[in-house]
Amino acid sequence: MSQTQIEMNINGRKITLIGTAHISEQSVEEVSEAIKNIKPDCVAIELDEKRCDSIKNPEKYREIDIIKILKNGDGFLLLANLVLSSFQKRMGQNVGTKPGDEMISAMNTADSLGIPCTMVDRSIQITLRRAWVKNSVIGKMKLISALISSAFSKEEISSEEIENLKMQSEMDSMMNELSEYMPTIKQVLIDERDMYLASHIWQANGNNIVAVLGAGHLRGVQEHLKKMASGDESTDSKEIGEVPRKKGIAKLFGWIIPLLIVALIAVGFYFGGRSKGTEMALSWILWNGTLSAAGSLIAAAHPITILASFIGAPITSLCPFIGVGIVTGIIQATVRKPKVKDLETLSDDASSFKKYYKNRILHTLLVFFFSSIGSSIGTFVAGADILAKIASLFAK
Repeated sequence: MSQTQIEMNINGRKITLIGTAHISEQSVEEVSEAIKNIKPDCVAIELDEKRCDSIKNPEKYREIDIIKILKNGDGFLLLANLVLSSFQKRMGQNVGTKPGDEMISAMNTADSLGIPCTMVDRSIQITLRRAWVKNSVIGKMKLISALISSAFSKEEISSEEIENLKMQSEMDSMMNELSEYMPTIKQVLIDERDMYLASHIWQANGNNIVAVLGAGHLRGVQEHLKKMASGDESTDSKEIGEVPRKKGIAKLFGWIIPLLIVALIAVGFYFGGRSKGTEMALSWILWNGTLSAAGSLIAAAHPITILASFIGAPITSLCPFIGVGIVTGIIQATVRKPKVKDLETLSDDASSFKKYYKNRILHTLLVFFFSSIGSSIGTFVAGADILAKIASLFAK
């Protein structure tokens, strides 16, 4: 048996875990051969239903409604999803495969043999939301930096390096590096999903199961299955299958900065008079509006969108229910409506920095992102400036 395969006999059931690299030509052949040789009762695939559908139907991107996505607050999720998929796609081009080819191979082989498949991974939307919600401010900044870096990286990888990713020593090194740099991301992307995958593999029908997984999950899933078999761990994955609900304090936190800013400006009016209060209010408006507009300008937004950034940022920064990026994104998508060709080339264009400005869907997401970042920076700069003015007021 290959070192990328683990065979387990649990309570009279045989479970074979096959570790793959998602852009490995060798993995495509390995999973097909394994399924043919083992002839399992069921094949468990490391995909969720939506990702399975998008891999099997790449034309799904044509159904994207960018305005609806922004209104639902999913702009960052779509951007992150496109960046991650384009990174994998770009890596795969160097070795002659597309991301998910080994999963398609597993499903096609199982289908040809009349073997049912079950999707056992957690929704990518839930995973990304959990990664965002559970992260600290610094962790969020690291996540954004990593996404930007991977989006525009020119790194190339050979087929030998791809295959090495399936080796335990290489994988351990990568996981250790990830846990040190972004421990929360490692917890959500790897540890939680190890448990989630194990739980759903456990619940798969039949006594002979083949599970096709990314090599990074192989050992973790094995350990969770052992614990489930011994009764040391529950097979219920409901808690990690949902986005954590904000508790009372967390819900109030979104109002703390807006209320604090309003309170400080009110203090300025009360103790410093109309002149000082107006100065503080203008500081908030100008810093927030100018930096958000600068973000839109960097994204080469439409002039109307840039103006909306300047006007909208000081207002939306005081309201936790809507961000300026949603406003600017919707306006940008309205004044420069995406065309059919933007949908058709979306996946390919996401791997090129220049094409982010040419593809109207990606351009809208770029405007959403940079105007939001500008407003966030403006909030902290304006807040610090207002605090300094308050301090000087009482120092007199």
